[in-house]
Amino acid sequence: MTPPTTTAPPRRGLRDFYENPAVPVASGTPRSVRQARMLAAALGPATTDGTNGGPKTVLDIGCGDGTAAATAAPFLPGHRIVGVDWSQDALRRAHARLPYAVRGELTDGGLPFASATADAVLFSEVIEHLVDPDDALDEIRRVLRPGGHLMLSTPNLAAWYNRALLLAGVQPVFSEVSLRAIHGRPGREVVGHLRLYTARALREFVAASGFEVVAVRGAPFHGVPRPLRGLDRLACALPSAASILLLHARRT
Repeated sequence: MTPPTTTAPPRRGLRDFYENPAVPVASGTPRSVRQARMLAAALGPATTDGTNGGPKTVLDIGCGDGTAAATAAPFLPGHRIVGVDWSQDALRRAHARLPYAVRGELTDGGLPFASATADAVLFSEVIEHLVDPDDALDEIRRVLRPGGHLMLSTPNLAAWYNRALLLAGVQPVFSEVSLRAIHGRPGREVVGHLRLYTARALREFVAASGFEVVAVRGAPFHGVPRPLRGLDRLACALPSAASILLLHARRT
């Protein structure tokens, strides 16, 4: 008699994890709004008379469901926003919010744009998920025009509460040791972060990738408990201690 066979459950990799629409993909509207205002100030108004170079092309790379780009759109009237993501499921959802959304990957030549054709790149809450951030910034630099703007946001490893947690021997917020469950840190959501940056490390990394860092600012995190949100907003005045890092750089 042949014994019954059993099939092991399929192993879920990173791609499966990020294809799950239930996985959180953003740190909240306040971050998106602050980042959009920074970009609007950098680009200036869109014009049709030839002044200011006319409308600019903004790529939202890693656009997910298009929420961040849709939040930024009212601050960028007249400019063209194109969402880019590798996930077909995310692109289907993004099409409901964005007029343009295309598939692309952050590998050498993986973005479907000619070199030096984009005026700005929104890179929101993406770099912390990447296996190879070096290749990603190389590809972003390729598609940006000389002097083009990079607006990058990412959680801050050295956020004010993480400093206290580390002193107490507790795993810092935003860090991940598993894709299946939370272990050793506060919070209830697994978000798939592979690496984290301090303000200093982010500045040095971006500068070494061929960009001139213009500014680093702070933004609050929607996941901070309500009684501490006022303190979290105050911490934004010192970006090195803020929950979220907002970096503006220009391609050299």
